[in-house]
Amino acid sequence: MNRGMMLKLENLVQLRCACRQLHSLSYRKIHRTQWKPVQSSTYTMRPVQLHPQLWQTNTFFGVALSQYRLLATKEGKRPGKQKLQPIKLKIERQEVNIQPRMTAEDLARAMNKDIDHVYEALLLTGVALDSLEPDSVLEEVWIKEVVKKSGMKYKWAKLKQEKVRENKDAVKRCKREMLISFSVPIILAINKCDKPEADPERVKKELLAHDVVCEEYGGDVQAVHTSALKGENLMALAEATVALAEVLELKADSTGLVEGTIIESRTDQGRGPITTAIIQRGTLRKGCILVAGKSWAKVRLMFDENGKTVDEATPSMPVEIVGWKEVPSAGAEILEVESEQRAREVVDWRKYAEQQEKIKQDMKVIEAKQKEHKDAYKKERESLSNLTWRQRKAALYKTNKHLIVMRSKERVESDRNVLPVIVKGDVDGSTEAILNILDSYNADNECELDVIHFGVGDISENDINLAETFKGVIYGFSVNANKSIQQLAAKKGIKIKLHNIIYHLIQDLKDELSSKLPPSVVEHIIGEASVLATFCVTVGKSKVPVAGCRVQKGQLDRKLKFKLIRNRDVIWKGFLTSLKHHKDDAQVIKTGMDCGLSLDQNIEFNIGDEIICYEEKEVERTISWDPGF
Repeated sequence: MNRGMMLKLENLVQLRCACRQLHSLSYRKIHRTQWKPVQSSTYTMRPVQLHPQLWQTNTFFGVALSQYRLLATKEGKRPGKQKLQPIKLKIERQEVNIQPRMTAEDLARAMNKDIDHVYEALLLTGVALDSLEPDSVLEEVWIKEVVKKSGMKYKWAKLKQEKVRENKDAVKRCKREMLISFSVPIILAINKCDKPEADPERVKKELLAHDVVCEEYGGDVQAVHTSALKGENLMALAEATVALAEVLELKADSTGLVEGTIIESRTDQGRGPITTAIIQRGTLRKGCILVAGKSWAKVRLMFDENGKTVDEATPSMPVEIVGWKEVPSAGAEILEVESEQRAREVVDWRKYAEQQEKIKQDMKVIEAKQKEHKDAYKKERESLSNLTWRQRKAALYKTNKHLIVMRSKERVESDRNVLPVIVKGDVDGSTEAILNILDSYNADNECELDVIHFGVGDISENDINLAETFKGVIYGFSVNANKSIQQLAAKKGIKIKLHNIIYHLIQDLKDELSSKLPPSVVEHIIGEASVLATFCVTVGKSKVPVAGCRVQKGQLDRKLKFKLIRNRDVIWKGFLTSLKHHKDDAQVIKTGMDCGLSLDQNIEFNIGDEIICYEEKEVERTISWDPGF
């Protein structure tokens, strides 16, 4: 074997050893076995000399490389020694909707956490908490840090812009006379003519520039000098108006859409809601679609003042209208619309407008309450400003400890004295009159009056269920309650009180309110005695003060209560431990007799003190509300 062949064989062996070392290193990383370098026993390790030409042409290198691949494949297919790592479940973190310029209180509410949790998270971020309040605006970086420290993730909330609804309300028709301003007749009323500096002639001359010519200057405009303060020439103004209307033959417009006013409304068992209305413009016929308040109607029947059926109603004619979906209020304005769909749009819009107005009023109340709570909180924080954050938290915990200990049931229960009532009337006007009287109730400090429902019509099962829920009383004015309703009310323990005279109904309501009041305790004096002498008696190891008294009025009964009065001040109230006449125990001491007595407390007597014997009686109280009749 020549020298060149030996060098090739030596390089091949060294290359194979290097490959085995690399394979052992990779195998150690996978199977975590200890790796040891493999050395040849015949040849020492030398630096590998790479000869690209020799590698590409030598067949021994190809055989060694194939053996290495086979060895790596066999060693890689050992599933027993390979350990599978456990699968870690991904924990979903809670998302918090954040917004710019959030306060600490808003952030706590968005995270469903207490505000102290926000303070603790801010404390970890290094933010100074001395000047931080619940309504303080947090920076965007602080908000994100608090969310991250709480183990949550944040996302920006999408601000929704409320869509403004289009006004769908029905409106009155414009009068033709208002469209042609030059054809409108005018009556000039000059007010405040009772003042010394008043100059009506100057006013008339200035109106000439606006083509208003009074009768004194050859025109057709009547001028009346009035005084609203003193009521001067008001009748003359009314006569001038009537005279001008007769001359011009002014009449109501009987064409076009109907306009009117509801005088009264009620519920009939066979016909449903019925309204009495007077027509002001247009001609009302069967099938017309009307809107009044938050109710609409398709006219089915009409009756005149004699109860006879009519087919149409002209201006100034009172009629009863049948076909309303709900009972409208008395005084509501009637407007005719084109279709039922338009009527529903008008009613929906009016309900929506009323709801928005109620929301605005509620928001005002809520903002006032929030401001009140914030002011109270600021005062509380100012009193704790000299303490550290932990000391402040401990002080607040001690202050509110009784609220934490309180049971949830005790928080819900209220000690308020309330009388819930339901008012039902035969017509809307009667119900409105009763509610106006109830609005004058001013004795909420004694017993609150809560009108939970009112309506028109007879007593129904829904009224019974509502009264049962609120534990209230049902008052009916000129309405009926059938036998089944009365039996249901008696079974559920609901009071139904029916009246035909409004004064009797209000008096009955006052009696019911008075029955809710706790009885007052009145002291009834039985006897009076004056202290003439004082001395002490030894009983066991203690000395008991004793008063020598003489009964001045009535009698002293040992079983009743006594009180000690000194200089018109009550010093003591209670019972006697002993009552004696001379040396004998007595139960009753009458007028003019002397006695000795001792109290159930160790109180020193003074000569001139008064001993009053009295008994307590419970007297029913009367509500202080005065409805005015």
